[in-house]
Amino acid sequence: MMKNKITIYTDGACSGNPGKGGWGVVLVFSDTGEESFISGYEKLTTNNKMELKAAIEGLKSIKDTKSLIEIYTDSQYVKNGINLWINKWKINGWKTANKKEVANKKLWIELDLLTQHHKISWFWVKGHSGNYYNEIADKLAVEAMNN
Repeated sequence: MMKNKITIYTDGACSGNPGKGGWGVVLVFSDTGEESFISGYEKLTTNNKMELKAAIEGLKSIKDTKSLIEIYTDSQYVKNGINLWINKWKINGWKTANKKEVANKKLWIELDLLTQHHKISWFWVKGHSGNYYNEIADKLAVEAMNN
């Protein structure tokens, strides 16, 4: 039985690719209307790593198990990776269709493990298109990257 509904907005930012990066997360708790904001940075990273890190940190921040979660990301890489590609990667020993090692494998494994505790629906939102919470997540990521 699902305990509560949580909506998560995630974003990653990178200056240079690789370069310094940041991630930002907005959590909205439907039962209370409470909003929570978290962010972090890395000195040398890539945009895709920061997008993954945002999703991971958002899920890690949820203490209850069996939550009903909607995750909004402006990263097709994250959305398609978790919805379309990850099961084949696991079957193929974490190799792509081209028989190459999956990029960011450790982060994908961590994200995959975190998704097992909840019922999650993933959504893509166009970045920088005026979506209120996505804009906040972007601002958090950029601020973390620059500080």
